[in-house]
Amino acid sequence: MRGPVSTSPTPSATPDPAPAADAPPSLSPASPLSATPPTNPALPSVSVVIPVLNEERHLAAAVGRVLAQEYGGDLEVVLALGPSRDRTHAVAEALAASDPRVRWVDNPSGRTPDALNAGIAAGRHDVIVRVDGHAELCDGYIATAVAELERVGADNVGGIMDAQGVTDFEKAVACAMRSKIGVGNARFHVGGGAGEADTVYLGVFRRETLTRVGGYDTHFARAQDWELNHRIRSAGGKVWFTPELTVTYRPRGTLRALAQQYLNYGRWRRVVAARHEGTINLRYLAPPAMVVGTTAATLLGLAWRPALAVPAGYLAAITLGGIATSRGEAPAVRARLPLVLATMHWSWGIGFLTSPAALRATDPAPQPGSDGGDLT
Repeated sequence: MRGPVSTSPTPSATPDPAPAADAPPSLSPASPLSATPPTNPALPSVSVVIPVLNEERHLAAAVGRVLAQEYGGDLEVVLALGPSRDRTHAVAEALAASDPRVRWVDNPSGRTPDALNAGIAAGRHDVIVRVDGHAELCDGYIATAVAELERVGADNVGGIMDAQGVTDFEKAVACAMRSKIGVGNARFHVGGGAGEADTVYLGVFRRETLTRVGGYDTHFARAQDWELNHRIRSAGGKVWFTPELTVTYRPRGTLRALAQQYLNYGRWRRVVAARHEGTINLRYLAPPAMVVGTTAATLLGLAWRPALAVPAGYLAAITLGGIATSRGEAPAVRARLPLVLATMHWSWGIGFLTSPAALRATDPAPQPGSDGGDLT
């Protein structure tokens, strides 16, 4: 079993400026700013890193849930701010001004892996907690995760992505994202027993592990969590899932945004498969196979009607699956489930099939930013 997380104190200093966009930041901790002494200095100190882009709507709630954590050790929040198109920057500055535990660094590229690496580099502490700008931690999240890191000798601990919507459409997306018919059987989506896992949602890491494996791969605009966890496991590390950790996730609010999200999921999952041999399985091949099979059967059905049984069967499956998945929801939510499921499936499958070869190149050109770093 791995030994306990280091808890050595660090001296006070002014935080260093954010690293240049064209130079990947070092993942060693920066010197700390003076802060309120922790209740229990024996506990590991924690840096919460939040990549932020266009999160005006959710950022205050996300940071508020972090600051409300009842954790006895020292805690800081580092916001890595991209060039948002809304008032996110003003919200972040207000949060930093209102609490000395919150500060921010620039992320000029706006890309999630760059933001994460910049935030980790600016952080001062030995435990790194990744949180997204539209995610809200459950009570006791940090205390439980740090305890699990030490108890099981893990390198990364995470839990459940608990999708919760506000509008009828968002609630339908949340239902789909919590169901096997929507996202497969990954424990971070649908739950399950504690144990080692291929990947987890977000993550609570030992800094030494992130330093050892080189941090987040800046090529991966999406799928950076899965790819990082793969490298941690390949290096002999342990990724640990526990259902006690839940994070409220706010789904996309429009059909177009959902389609773009899942198109990118499929596109970047194929890049992971190309970069890391043996990381693809039937779960990931099901959406592209469905797209090819259903499209071919529909075209064939124009000349041979029995082939139309394939698209009809798919339509029946998502309709019945949507009904089963949305028990207890309002009729307006249940009515949207089939369309939401079809959008997720088809967008993911098309993204996988059309993933540009340039993304899978050894030295690809830099890719544009994305508006979030959700796990795939």
